[in-house]
Amino acid sequence: MANDIRICDKCKHTKVKTILAKLNKVAPDTEVKVGCKSYCGPCSRAAFIFVNGRYITAPTEDEAIQKASKYIKK
Repeated sequence: MANDIRICDKCKHTKVKTILAKLNKVAPDTEVKVGCKSYCGPCSRAAFIFVNGRYITAPTEDEAIQKASKYIKK
């Protein structure tokens, strides 16, 4: 099964270049979609990743990836 991973390119708590590299290590066969997710309220307060139907938020992008990794299908 393929993963559905999405990140926002407007999020102030993540950098697209670094988070993409980290997500590609966690889910190497997944195409990460980048674009606005209309999740602006929470996005302005914390890093977030949309993973397989769940919004994962955390204070930093590393913490968000760590929390999201348990929802990534292997």
